[in-house]
Amino acid sequence: MLTDFYEITMANGYLAYGYEDKVAVFDMFFRKIPDNGGFAIFAGLEQLIHFLTNLKFSEEDLAYLRGLGLFSEEFLTYLKNFAFSCDIWSVPEGTPVFPNEPVVIVKGPIIQAQFIETMLLTTVNHQSLVATKANRIVRAAQGMEVMEFGARRAQGYDGAIYGSRAAYIGGCSSTSCVISAHEYGIPVTGTMAHSWIQAFDSEYDAFKKYAELYPNNCILLVDTYNVVKSGVPNAIRVFNEVLLPQGKRPIAIRIDSGDIAYLSKKARRQLDEAGFTDVKIIASNSLDEYIIRDLLVQNAAVDIFAVGENLITSKSNPVFGGVYKLCAIEQDGELVPRIKLSETIEKVNLPHFKRLCRFFSKDTGRNVADLVTLRDETIHVEHGITIFDPVASWKKKFLTNVEMKEMLQPIFKEGKLVYNMPSIDEIRSYCLEQVGLLWDEVKRFEYPHKYYVDLSFKLWDLKNAMLAEMGAQSEEGQ
Repeated sequence: MLTDFYEITMANGYLAYGYEDKVAVFDMFFRKIPDNGGFAIFAGLEQLIHFLTNLKFSEEDLAYLRGLGLFSEEFLTYLKNFAFSCDIWSVPEGTPVFPNEPVVIVKGPIIQAQFIETMLLTTVNHQSLVATKANRIVRAAQGMEVMEFGARRAQGYDGAIYGSRAAYIGGCSSTSCVISAHEYGIPVTGTMAHSWIQAFDSEYDAFKKYAELYPNNCILLVDTYNVVKSGVPNAIRVFNEVLLPQGKRPIAIRIDSGDIAYLSKKARRQLDEAGFTDVKIIASNSLDEYIIRDLLVQNAAVDIFAVGENLITSKSNPVFGGVYKLCAIEQDGELVPRIKLSETIEKVNLPHFKRLCRFFSKDTGRNVADLVTLRDETIHVEHGITIFDPVASWKKKFLTNVEMKEMLQPIFKEGKLVYNMPSIDEIRSYCLEQVGLLWDEVKRFEYPHKYYVDLSFKLWDLKNAMLAEMGAQSEEGQ
């Protein structure tokens, strides 16, 4: 029932007109990279798999739909006996992806392929958005640890839970969200709130009690009153009086307000002079990739960044514009291409049943370009291959010494799961590895180099022939 109403009205219509078994092919793709970046990170496949393997309608669901007075009993019976039977291909979670290439393909009875649109989009759009933002922030940190601290600012509890998962895939080291840590095996982390310190008679007492409770994981928040004059001196006193006598070492202090660059340098000097050179400094307070980059330029003495609202909501660009479009439909037992025209050229989709190939340089191992082809095409790269810009088609490049990888992997075959889902740590490692194969120019935050998603000659010809034919039909209609 997590679907848009028109999915249900269309499903009823497909059944009424005998279209329920007509095979269709849908693509999910996106048109624009968040924050004008050079690439996005695909995420959310695991939750989509869970949804599709448990897709059914309860008696309560059917009673609600019956009460609307719009649907036939034949349709409600169909829903009662619903059994998912589509084929699905997807790029693996953690894959860097680019505009206008299919990242999920669904092929099967149109009544089913259409029905899963909303859940597919809401799942993949949200987690891809957060994973993409997290990866930007992690790259800005230049190898320093980034903790996800965003649960309280997420758009709802599911935004917090799934957002935490996506942030970990994107490269964050841990989460403060306990349920996500528990559900997905993400390392959990956290310190204390200012209220803990305010609840005691003095900052020193608050630190002392906390250190006594957690001698093996002592992280103290030092900015409740005054970082330099109060917070750090009291932390050092507690470290000396409580932890060192037990043979324990403190973990870190956290600064959550003020001029982080200035305060971190002051705090670092105080800690070092007291013999706590191993104690880390955690910075929080509405951080994002640009603030982190600036802090590093200013040589801030920060070891770990804790990032919340700007990450979990992707505040600077809070929408991942993934769409789901029909690109082929069965006629007389064969798939016939379909295309959507639009006054906005960016909204014209790629027709027909397709593949997504990625070229890697054998010399460097890095990504070179992506190629979208028709499903039945055979692509040879042994003797080189010519690719071209699908918009500025006169721009061509002859690729040599490259290897090609099929990016879309089978997930479901006739409704049966055929994919072995990797662990979240495997997904995270894969993501960081694949991002590492991109050229630094593609990873720039401002004006990144465009990574080309090219079309095969056959697909380009098909698209343009269909556009020309439909344009001529439109003129005749006028």
